[in-house]
Amino acid sequence: MNLEESKSIVHACISEITDGEVNPTDDMNLIGKEASLDSMKLVELCLALEDKAGDLDFEFDWTSEAAMSRSQSLFRTVNSLAEEFHAQSQSKE
Repeated sequence: MNLEESKSIVHACISEITDGEVNPTDDMNLIGKEASLDSMKLVELCLALEDKAGDLDFEFDWTSEAAMSRSQSLFRTVNSLAEEFHAQSQSKE
């Protein structure tokens, strides 16, 4: 899987959990004042990504100590979350 595929997966998961009400972009904020998702939707997104990772035969661990230490950057934008999803998929290969 490449980074573009990871971005597509994150975009699709956002569209799915918001019933198509949010049109995600790579630079869409996930945390902070201008966040497009509330905290519950952000958790739903991470759970959806866990499920998708399982389908792709790797574990997406957004709750690990390493992920949480990078939580400000990990959850900053759609792109940063997709980069982490991609990195974890690569580390399992």
